[in-house]
Amino acid sequence: MDLIVARNRTDLIKARGAGTIALVPTMGALHEGHRSLVRAARTHADQVVVSIFVNPLQFGPNEDLSRYPRTFDADLEVCQEEGAAVVFAPAVEDMYPPGRQVSVRAGEMGRIVEGASRPGHFDGMLTVVLKLFNLVRPDVAVFGQKDAQQLAMIRRMVADLDVPVEIVGAPTVREPDGLALSSRNRYLSAEDRQVALALSRALRAGAAERAPARIRAAAREVLDAATPELELDYLALVDPATFGDVPESYTGEAVLAVAARIGATRLIDNMVITLG
Repeated sequence: MDLIVARNRTDLIKARGAGTIALVPTMGALHEGHRSLVRAARTHADQVVVSIFVNPLQFGPNEDLSRYPRTFDADLEVCQEEGAAVVFAPAVEDMYPPGRQVSVRAGEMGRIVEGASRPGHFDGMLTVVLKLFNLVRPDVAVFGQKDAQQLAMIRRMVADLDVPVEIVGAPTVREPDGLALSSRNRYLSAEDRQVALALSRALRAGAAERAPARIRAAAREVLDAATPELELDYLALVDPATFGDVPESYTGEAVLAVAARIGATRLIDNMVITLG
């Protein structure tokens, strides 16, 4: 079946087929991680819609909106190869018409960890995701675990606002050397890429421990060894549902999350660890 490209709301309505729909929201620059999301989505619904939209609301004034990679033709090939039925690729003015006033507020959870480093980011992310849900009307939406706080925030929004969409989290896809796939990896020089491997090494070092203090210390030791080439933003061990720091007595699943800048590129990564 030929891939349908919907450039606006009218095209999207015409493109919607019969049966269940799984949505894979992306900002384009698709890589193997995105392919895995489309494959996962195909197991949950009759047809897959991939949205490609670089959302200006989730970029801060000093972030990389203007240089974010845009590879639309290559992205369409990926969607075709992976069996997506529709690509929804609206213009900014289509998603945010003049006079727009109402947005989603992420609340306290959107102001901690990644939200503390990127004020307003989760407000913008949740606003566009809710708009995509309302436009596409999927039964299921698939998101990657690499953006663990984003996944947690979307689950919180769906629960709090009674949005009738099932949220599926898909595992992080990594290079053979452990680097988590990201559209921003293409910005890394060969030397920067070697430094960036400290993120996954730190997570593995932390995962080898079981007590929160020891997990944080083991991960921090690896990251400290990579300075000054790696500029650490945060290292956090958090509850996967709330993203609040876990106490020393915590048992169950936790997320060890890290963000750092290598050269001009900011990367994030995380790993789920079972404590106790």
